[in-house]
Amino acid sequence: MHAYRTHTCGALTAANVGETVRLSGWIHRKRDHGGVLFVDLRDHYGITQIVADEDSPALQVLDGLRVESVVTIDGEVKARSASTVNANLPTGEIEIYARGITVQSRAEELPMPVAGEQEYPEEIRLKNRFLDLRRDKVHSNIVLRSKVISSIRRRMTDAGFTEFQTPILGASSPEGARDYLVPARMHPGRFYALPQAPQMFKQLLMVAGFDRYFQIAPCFRDEDLRADRSPEFYQLDFEMSYVTQEDVFQTLEPVLAGVFEEFSGGKTVTPAGTFPRIPYADALLKYGSDKPDLRNPLIISDVTSHFEQSGFGLFEKIVGSGGKVRVIPAPNTADKSRKFFDDMNNWARQEGFAGLGYVTRKGGDFGGPIAKNHGPERMEELYNELGLGPDDGLFFAAGKEKDAAKLAGAARTRTAEELGLIEEGCFKFCWIVDFPMFEYDEGPQEDRFQPQPVLDAAGRDGSAGNAGPARHPGVAVRHRVQRIRAVVGCDPESSSRHHVQGVRDRGLFEGRGRGEFLGHDQCVQIWRAAAWRFGAGHRPHRHAAGGRAEHPRGHRLPDEPARAGPDDGRAERGQPETAARAVDPHGRAAQGHPGRQGARRPDRRLRRRVLNAGNRAGMAVIVKRLSPALASGAQSD
Repeated sequence: MHAYRTHTCGALTAANVGETVRLSGWIHRKRDHGGVLFVDLRDHYGITQIVADEDSPALQVLDGLRVESVVTIDGEVKARSASTVNANLPTGEIEIYARGITVQSRAEELPMPVAGEQEYPEEIRLKNRFLDLRRDKVHSNIVLRSKVISSIRRRMTDAGFTEFQTPILGASSPEGARDYLVPARMHPGRFYALPQAPQMFKQLLMVAGFDRYFQIAPCFRDEDLRADRSPEFYQLDFEMSYVTQEDVFQTLEPVLAGVFEEFSGGKTVTPAGTFPRIPYADALLKYGSDKPDLRNPLIISDVTSHFEQSGFGLFEKIVGSGGKVRVIPAPNTADKSRKFFDDMNNWARQEGFAGLGYVTRKGGDFGGPIAKNHGPERMEELYNELGLGPDDGLFFAAGKEKDAAKLAGAARTRTAEELGLIEEGCFKFCWIVDFPMFEYDEGPQEDRFQPQPVLDAAGRDGSAGNAGPARHPGVAVRHRVQRIRAVVGCDPESSSRHHVQGVRDRGLFEGRGRGEFLGHDQCVQIWRAAAWRFGAGHRPHRHAAGGRAEHPRGHRLPDEPARAGPDDGRAERGQPETAARAVDPHGRAAQGHPGRQGARRPDRRLRRRVLNAGNRAGMAVIVKRLSPALASGAQSD
């Protein structure tokens, strides 16, 4: 017999009755029934009930041990009586009559119990983490996480993806949050940055020709905590080559649906191949969010046209100034008192909004100040258009379009929760498509770049026809922006160590607040990469005579006064420059390549404008300046 166990504490069933077994584990609970002691023995796999009666030599030893002591039990498997079977345990049909015991470890009094699901302050839980990890809920979550990751890996591999691991220590790049920095011992005063996402590395893999990549990527973001975000988290990260947006959807849907079906515990899941596609504009209009909960049956509607000329002056004024009026139905609320509607209004104010208007209706009669001022005939017309019944209430969110959508989305969720309308026992998936390339920033009153989660192979998001040009620029303009971003993000002729730093395909301006500017180096990087790609004659990196690439921070634009250094003033004094300035070690100028010698010099005023402005307008300037080159180069891309 094995020194510690012949079975685990979750393995024995009625088929093992009569066998002599040995189990090891922690004492989970003890129950003294006067001469008979019942002990729940726990290990990683489950719980088995141990019985020690007056004839058992283990009775006195078990009676003197505290819970969480570790013991090894020898005994016989016996069947429980029908009245004592525990259907909640896999081992609930049997129990072990103890005939011997070995104490492996004695526990002292515990700062917090392991059995049960009592809530304890986080400080106590973290201080005694080894005990907290023994608790059933925490233990089960860790096991579930491991199983989910294994399932994802298996499904992604079956779909033809190759798993890669990307470096943890790397250079900083602009993201939506701040970086965690790690001091470099060999380079005092310099730091590595932990990755907020493996963006640069996975793009390097794709450019290198690896067709389908994925990893369960660790991400580190120094940002304020949220309910769904911690400083360190993991995400499924993947890339595909030569595919359309629909190819991506069709590939990933079986993975998502399969994982949720495997671990949903009987809940229904949207079948693979049937995930609805919802345009971004429709999602904000109908659900007030770009991540809608489709279990909620309530649909938001825009009723702005009904209040262009209305007796309700507040809404008429909002509409006249360009605002929107959105409504959220509250079905079958005839039995609700006015307090229900007033509480919803108070809730909206507590959330930071001006308030939530409402109309009540009982047996066809309208109530509330909005209905009184708007008039019963107009209210009847509004209800008929929305398809509401004689006992349905209505909530109103009014203001600027973005504010009205945000309030309406929050009110939709709150109303469904209060009325118990959210469908339980299911997972409903969808894809949000046609994200805008730009969004209007109220602060500087300009279009601001909006990073896109999904783009098709051409770099277009398909949203050109959904709204005005300020939010959805034309396909050609967006295509040019995408191509410049691709150039800035990766120069195939530069080494990975001197990859143009600080630029990612999610955009240069992500995470930059109102009025924040790009730095000098970033403007230089944009200019050099674009100029090199479109024939302006300057590579993103220059090389010393020995062929070693210099750090991008040492670069200068053409005709730009040199920074403090040994070359200062040489050109003005007629003195020769250093070899690093005059010679391209690869001989590109001699071969007719657009190198430094004889290159066409870019427009000095344009370059100065990019550097001096240094803000988001810089990219627009480059797009405008290089439009002819972009158009002419379209056939070669």
